Amino acid sequence: MGTSIDITEPMLRLSAEEADGRIADGSERIPPWKEQITLRGLVVSALLGCLFCIITHKLNLTVGVIPSLNVAAGLLGFFFVRSWTGILENLGFRVAPFTRQENTVIQTCVVACYGLAFSGGFGSYMLSMDQRTYELIGKDYPGNRPEDVKIPSLGWMIGFMFVVSFLGLFSLVALRKLMVIDYKLTYPSGTATALLINSFHTNAGAELARKQVHCLGKYLSLSFLWSCFKWFFSGVGDSCGFDNFPTLGLTAFNNTFYFDFSATYVGCGLICPHIVNCSVLLGAIISWGFLWPFISKRAGDWYPDNLESNDFKGLYGYKVFIAISLILGDGLYNLVKIVYITIKEMLNAQSQRKALPHVANQEADDSKTLEENLRNTTFVKDSIPAWFATSGYIALAAISTATIPIIFPQLRWYLVLACYLVAPALAFCNSYGTGLTDWSLSSTYGKIGLFTFSALVGSNGGVIAGLAACGVMMSIVSTAADLMQDFKTGYLTLSSPSSMFVSQIVGTALGCIVAPLTFWLYWTAFDIGSPDGMYKAPYAVIYREMAILGIEGFSALPKHCLEICCLFFVMAIVINIARDVTPATISAYIPIPMAMAVPFYIGAYFAIDMFVGTVILFVWERLKKEEADDFAGAVASGLICGDGIWTIPSAILSISRINPPICMYFGPSSST
Repeated sequence: MGTSIDITEPMLRLSAEEADGRIADGSERIPPWKEQITLRGLVVSALLGCLFCIITHKLNLTVGVIPSLNVAAGLLGFFFVRSWTGILENLGFRVAPFTRQENTVIQTCVVACYGLAFSGGFGSYMLSMDQRTYELIGKDYPGNRPEDVKIPSLGWMIGFMFVVSFLGLFSLVALRKLMVIDYKLTYPSGTATALLINSFHTNAGAELARKQVHCLGKYLSLSFLWSCFKWFFSGVGDSCGFDNFPTLGLTAFNNTFYFDFSATYVGCGLICPHIVNCSVLLGAIISWGFLWPFISKRAGDWYPDNLESNDFKGLYGYKVFIAISLILGDGLYNLVKIVYITIKEMLNAQSQRKALPHVANQEADDSKTLEENLRNTTFVKDSIPAWFATSGYIALAAISTATIPIIFPQLRWYLVLACYLVAPALAFCNSYGTGLTDWSLSSTYGKIGLFTFSALVGSNGGVIAGLAACGVMMSIVSTAADLMQDFKTGYLTLSSPSSMFVSQIVGTALGCIVAPLTFWLYWTAFDIGSPDGMYKAPYAVIYREMAILGIEGFSALPKHCLEICCLFFVMAIVINIARDVTPATISAYIPIPMAMAVPFYIGAYFAIDMFVGTVILFVWERLKKEEADDFAGAVASGLICGDGIWTIPSAILSISRINPPICMYFGPSSST
């Protein structure tokens, strides 16, 4: 969601009856699909897409924990268009009404746009090719060759985005009826977003939405002003300011245990489930509280004690590879589990259809509710022909197969073609699994491609080939799952599949331009990839190491590192098994290995911030449960968005070489 974690948490918890408003009685006019796509909607989508790309890049380049912003996209889309129409009406202009369908199209377009900031690999596989990442791992590190470097530039990044990002949209679009109507997959995040959008367009829901927008705006302003205030004390270098405040003492600070006053991470703690935040903190305690101090005492025995802090032959290597083992253990287990669930559910659905007697269509229609009939009719009315989807996929695959080897000569055309032959099957598995569990394993499929193609190509170009193949696979399976999730939202909001598909295409095209441009803002203004800086880009190192591992094997690991990695790999699988076999009352308190792995490499500071957020939410829920349910998501989104917006003036100041006037620094007092 080395993979970024995408966590979802609905802002509103509503019953279907309350949220659907006038849908069931059929009194609401459903506009044709072309009227659901409006100029004002596209303008709002572009603005929100830019904002959410900036936020996603910041999270991706710092910690890799990315909460779902779907709800914020729906809420802000509603706010901007309602404000737009209100102003024009007050000026005497006649404006078209703002419908739930237009709201859904905006939300879909925004999610498609900022989704590419994650699946585009700007904090992972694409950045792994950079010179800085090559130098971090070490010029003399086995398998790390200077030839396997590709410097980021806007030209090839935008070109790569355009040739790989659209195929996922065409790979499964013909199966939308099968997935949404026939199999009745729930797609929990898509359903929650639909209920939220439906609620906005009822009288009671519109009033609550107005209050939520006011709450979001208030905390966005506070977060922006707080980030501006912090900047004045951040000085020059990486050791000044509130981001380096030893709140728990200097000893704890040296082990990265401190609260850094980040509104973004506190917001993540508010919006992520409690178990995720507690898992992150537990991972920080295990790694930085016990494991790294234990291994560092073995310097001179397990590894040379005169190495730099970012040398893979020393403690740095343990940090990266143990984090990789946890991530791979968790990802492999969940992949096997979801494939098993997918096959089991499909077989059950087929056996049930065979066992049921055939009834006339009229009898089936009579047994359905008016609401379901209306949704089904709307969903299949504006059909997207199978021939169009198939020919579109083939044409795009042909263009991509010819173009990608020009960008990455190490990935030959027949290897690209092999990716596109297996990708639809993997996209189906991922989309089906997402519909059942709300857990997209796109990065896991990407890592499978990474290992496979790195090993196939070998030492002569295998690193770049594996990373590029990872990007191809990850883009297709991620986009396909997002598309089907949005189709579920459109189904529940009576939106046309044609308008949803066009919105996805527009959003993807926007993302192919906006995501690289907003990344370039960070790349130009900040020191990306520095292990001691704010923007560590942790998964860049992890993904490159995975590619090298696929070629070289385990020979380059430090002493006892393989044994410890195997232990944590098995531990991740055992913990997942325990989560699945124990009762819900117990499994709710068992940590998530993927979340535990994040601080192993990055540090404990953001775990403290997220835990502060979860404590605030826990207390809020105990004191005022209903208010917390209604407004926690708005507060969290405001904190995240405000801090994200500050990135723009901060980058401009950095590019202009305007430094903060004050350096607030803490160190041990000198004895006199």
